[in-house]
Amino acid sequence: MSGHRARKRFGQNFLVDQDIIGRIVDAVRPRPGDVLVEIGPGLGALTEPLLERVDHLHVVEIDRDLIARLRRRHDAARLTIHEGDALDFDFGTLGAPLRVVGNLPYNISTPLLFHLADYASRLRDLTFMLQKEVVMRMVAEPGSADYGRLSVMLQYRFRMAHLFDVPPEAFRPAPQVTSSIVRMEPRPAEVLEARDEALLGCVVAAAFGQRRKTLRNTLREFIDEAGLAALGIDAGLRGERLALADFVAIANRVAAGAGQGSGPK
Repeated sequence: MSGHRARKRFGQNFLVDQDIIGRIVDAVRPRPGDVLVEIGPGLGALTEPLLERVDHLHVVEIDRDLIARLRRRHDAARLTIHEGDALDFDFGTLGAPLRVVGNLPYNISTPLLFHLADYASRLRDLTFMLQKEVVMRMVAEPGSADYGRLSVMLQYRFRMAHLFDVPPEAFRPAPQVTSSIVRMEPRPAEVLEARDEALLGCVVAAAFGQRRKTLRNTLREFIDEAGLAALGIDAGLRGERLALADFVAIANRVAAGAGQGSGPK
């Protein structure tokens, strides 16, 4: 650990298992010429093997002590350090197509995923370590207990695959949860059929806002039963039963003014 004490406020758990580190780097498959950014490099467990395979690496780090350590260990000509919170960072400044990797802090993982989704058109792929529970929600299918807003909104923008799990003992200090590696690849722009993505987000949020209620209740401000029926959707279903395409169809009908609902308030 080189004398650095993990800071709870930054959600720090440092990866130390060399076999797991090797598997992650192999999954990323970094190559010379890649525009690659690592979020939360920490003590450099991934940073150093990544630098062995690429010409240049960007990192985003908020901890000043870790930043100082990185600057002492690496040539600025090969490693560019962006100091600050990844939630506020403009990933559009790094060039494209951008590849993103990282052991994401669990306490900000969901808002950070939505932040990165805003840059999907500039991304080539993302490979992250996250809490397994979050990854299972990301890749969940309709009808499962894990399926929800995170599933739908990320699946709209990305193709995702759960690669493998990482046990707590691979970290220092060991977290109380199992982690997982997930790969995300942006879906082509031509298959993103929502007329208004912000409206899609509102519809999805409403559908899962009260999971036990049916669509006739959760979506009544957007679309009535007749509007749902016109789309072949049973108003007596709950949001967890709808596929991504169903949510897109509902949002597009509302955007076209055919929902008959009063709209979000």
